[in-house]
Amino acid sequence: MPTYVYEVLDKKGQPTGETFEIVQPMKDPPLTKHPQTGQACRRAIVAPHIAGNLSPLKSKGVLSNKNLERLGFTKYERKGKGYMERTAGKAGPKSISADD
Repeated sequence: MPTYVYEVLDKKGQPTGETFEIVQPMKDPPLTKHPQTGQACRRAIVAPHIAGNLSPLKSKGVLSNKNLERLGFTKYERKGKGYMERTAGKAGPKSISADD
């Protein structure tokens, strides 16, 4: 479910500068009142958060086998139909097969 940003409105319907976030289904209509205070509000238009080129989420090193192993994760890669082989980490079996 997406997180929406709402701005609180004064009695004249003007934004007060106060905002709040709420997670709600896309199918739900926008809120018109603050869920806790009952003040009037409207959904604010904000720029989406997208990982850019300099974001650590885009960095290949974060998901490298060496880094995953250093952080204590185990990674398996598909080597054939129904067959996976451990490529990073020390925990778990060396391979996983659908035939087992």
